Amino acid sequence: QVQLVESGGGLVQAGDSLKLSCAFSGGTFANYVIGWFRQAPGLEREFVGAVRYTKLYGIGSGRFTISRDNAKNTVYLQLTSLKPEDTAHYYCAAGAIPSAQSTDYDFWGQGTQVTVSS
Repeated sequence: QVQLVESGGGLVQAGDSLKLSCAFSGGTFANYVIGWFRQAPGLEREFVGAVRYTKLYGIGSGRFTISRDNAKNTVYLQLTSLKPEDTAHYYCAAGAIPSAQSTDYDFWGQGTQVTVSS
């Protein structure tokens, strides 16, 4: 069974950076698309981006980027120039296709909280 564990969240100030990690286990890492989503209180889950092999999908803000280390079975979400509106619970998910739809992902981690103070 595929398992995903996120880490790296925390409380930071506006303008700071964070690097979130998503550790994958229980399957063949290279076979999966890894997506990042976030959800703020009272809002729907929002697609941040995804990576398949070395190709990125959906990363458009310029402040965030995704990287993948196949040797460590880990995907990273680098957050820079953070804003208070980036405050959310950040999740990674594994699926078969790159998609912005959360329903296309089969496995989810528990998430990590990012809180940005102004």
